[in-house]
Amino acid sequence: MFELGLGIVALAGLLALAFAAVLTAWILKQPKGSKKVSKLSDIIHEGAMTFLNSEYKPLIVFVAIMAIVIYLTPIPNAAALAFIGGAFCSALAGNIGMRIATRSNARAATGAKKEIGRGLKIGFSSGAVMGMTVVGLALIGLTIVYNFFPDPEIIIGFGFGASSIALFARVGGGIYTKSADMGADLVGKVEEKIPEDDPRNPAVIADNVGDNVGDVAGMGADLFESYVGSIISAIAIGFGGVTIAGTSIPGEDAILYPLLLAAFGVFASMIGAALVRPGKGSDIGSLHNALNKGVFGSAILMIIFAYFLTNHFLDTLGPFYAMVTGLGAGIAIGLTSEYFTESRFRPTRSIAEASQTGPATNIVSGFSVGLGSTLIPVVSVCIAIGLSWYFAGLYGIPIAAVGMLSTLGMTLATDTYGPVNDNAAGIAEMGGMGSEVRTRTEKLDAVGNTTAAIGKGFAIGAAALTAIALFSAYIDKVGIEAQQLSINEPMVMIGLFIGGLLTFVFSALTMSSVGRGASSMVKEVRRQFKEIPGILEGEAEPEYRRCVRISTRTGLKNMLLPGSLAVVVPILVGLWSVQVLGGLLAGAIITGLLLAITLANTGAAWDNAKKYIEEGSLGGKGSEAHAASVIGDTVGDPFKDTSGPSLNILIKLMAMISLLFVPLFA
Repeated sequence: MFELGLGIVALAGLLALAFAAVLTAWILKQPKGSKKVSKLSDIIHEGAMTFLNSEYKPLIVFVAIMAIVIYLTPIPNAAALAFIGGAFCSALAGNIGMRIATRSNARAATGAKKEIGRGLKIGFSSGAVMGMTVVGLALIGLTIVYNFFPDPEIIIGFGFGASSIALFARVGGGIYTKSADMGADLVGKVEEKIPEDDPRNPAVIADNVGDNVGDVAGMGADLFESYVGSIISAIAIGFGGVTIAGTSIPGEDAILYPLLLAAFGVFASMIGAALVRPGKGSDIGSLHNALNKGVFGSAILMIIFAYFLTNHFLDTLGPFYAMVTGLGAGIAIGLTSEYFTESRFRPTRSIAEASQTGPATNIVSGFSVGLGSTLIPVVSVCIAIGLSWYFAGLYGIPIAAVGMLSTLGMTLATDTYGPVNDNAAGIAEMGGMGSEVRTRTEKLDAVGNTTAAIGKGFAIGAAALTAIALFSAYIDKVGIEAQQLSINEPMVMIGLFIGGLLTFVFSALTMSSVGRGASSMVKEVRRQFKEIPGILEGEAEPEYRRCVRISTRTGLKNMLLPGSLAVVVPILVGLWSVQVLGGLLAGAIITGLLLAITLANTGAAWDNAKKYIEEGSLGGKGSEAHAASVIGDTVGDPFKDTSGPSLNILIKLMAMISLLFVPLFA
């Protein structure tokens, strides 16, 4: 029975990859547009791949060093091999997703020229390639590792590899994209008063490249490791068997159950993707509803599949109820992000209205919206933790995380849709495709901003549940008694403060890196405007590749310190005291969750407030309100695309390292 179950999981992974291959073939058959449009897409693709290939060089060194460290510790030697496998799968998923995204942007713009729904379908299909590749590689990788090495400590190595690549991809990509974006906006839009994505702006190509390295490759690696981490934590807790409401579940069943949930989630995601069919409406609400059909459709199907699976496979429905609480929390977090960041709703419009009195009120209003947006996500996570524990004990917490991520193939598709259509809007402007196409692609981009915000909120919520599940597995494995983790213990309090501090120091490092990168970009753009005659008149072509090189250098140089901090500190603290490390993980999870939600939603709300004004509200483009909103959006860039998204990987990575290195600490 166990071998048959693993076979079903592997088959689901293969079907996911086959589904991605079919979508890729369809995308590549779509017309790419004029020679100019095609050339712009090729330059963006070249820049994205240049960054990714450059990023792999230091990452290969890091992976080699960590594999040697793991091999030399009391951890089983095979964990080093699993670590390399996890790193490889994570990097491969991001690479494939970004290759397709950069081949889809011009096709989405050309499709939107024909009809807006076609642009949405191409962008979504590109995102679905990313989503299905992530879940497919994750399930195949986990199945292979467990089949050859049925030991939780070795499987944790696979998760650590995925987490390591995800952190560096998120941090490096986030610094890259926002250095370019801020530099382009500060000189182009603020100083020279030229439109966004104007081809006269030397940083515009680097900006479009950044959308892919940050929100495609980075997000893909991020959710790959969340997906893997949630399943691994369930395996670690269930390995020796669990007892739920007096019912004993053997170890093999407790291990296979989360894997089968993920497998059925693949099938639900495929059906959900087929439900995304744009209607005739061209307003933002109609376009968003087309994507919501897939999201909610796959969630409903997953609940049905999970019920029959649990009812047939286990003698208790407790894990099913735990799974539903996680899935419900994910939906609640996504809807909250939509409400606080979508221009159809009051919070974002209030930021736009505040822009009428200047950038200061815009920033104050936006930050207050971001702070307030933490309420429902945190309550949702608390409810998910409480109910999952009530229904299935300690085992229920990772099962809730698996439930939240079970339809990742679909949810990641809607998230990756965003940067593809952001690129499409930029290409429409740079390629001179006309005002109608630009208007259509801007609407698709606005929907993408919201789906990206929902995706970031979802990723943060999933990170919190996954980190808590890994933390629970750490406590269970290290054998700390409850009283030893009491806040009455000074060592635990020290750990809490260190963990809370880490999230702020990490955010400071990533934000300051973006600031330095943006400064370098501003100087380069100003230099080109000054020294190359005819740029602003459109008579000379800017040196786009110089800006791409600046962003690449900035991203790679500045990703190493925050990334290393996340790896080194938990190991050093664990060698000192497992109690302090327990407190550190708890402190980092709490502050990391709150800070990540605040930063992600604040930045997204500022961005959409700017777009709301650009659509013609409150004076439209060129008004004082628009100028203030541009400044707010620029401040929010590192919030939503660098520090916020990176924090969720930080808390998971530290929990994964702590769990992996328990034999060394003990």
